[in-house]
Amino acid sequence: MKLVKLSILAAAAVVAAHAQPPASPSVAATAKATYNRIKTNFQKAAEKMPESEYGFAPAKGIETFGQRVAHIADAQLGACSAMTGERKAGKAKSMTAKADLVAALTESFAACDKAFDAITDANALELVAGGRGQQPRITALYGVIVHANEVYGAMGVYMRVKDLVPPSSEGR
Repeated sequence: MKLVKLSILAAAAVVAAHAQPPASPSVAATAKATYNRIKTNFQKAAEKMPESEYGFAPAKGIETFGQRVAHIADAQLGACSAMTGERKAGKAKSMTAKADLVAALTESFAACDKAFDAITDANALELVAGGRGQQPRITALYGVIVHANEVYGAMGVYMRVKDLVPPSSEGR
């Protein structure tokens, strides 16, 4: 019995000695995960809002839901394609149909996927083309995330007014 206990203690000591502390989160991985959350929520919101409500604005002088989708699609396409050297201009601002706007949004996220796939911890501080000139890659990418979150937050209000639950609040 003593030998069994000693064997168990010895095995536990070996396991403990070889255990590694958890790795620090990667800057690149954290940025990508944060981007993927807003991408998912934004795309689901654009798809969830009925086409009949794409022209809805909560007050006079405020952009419609569709215009908010167009705004983020054009902004992201321009920003993310600039970071990868493609420099594409969006055309969503001239669109009103839900299918066209969702397609433009999907195109903008494809451009951002490329930009986010290109970041590593090693190149996070390299300068890239950003909305306000050259800036560190991580800064430009977090600018995309912050802007998308800001617009998504406003769109959540549009959805609530129409008795729809924003995707980020589903299941609560």
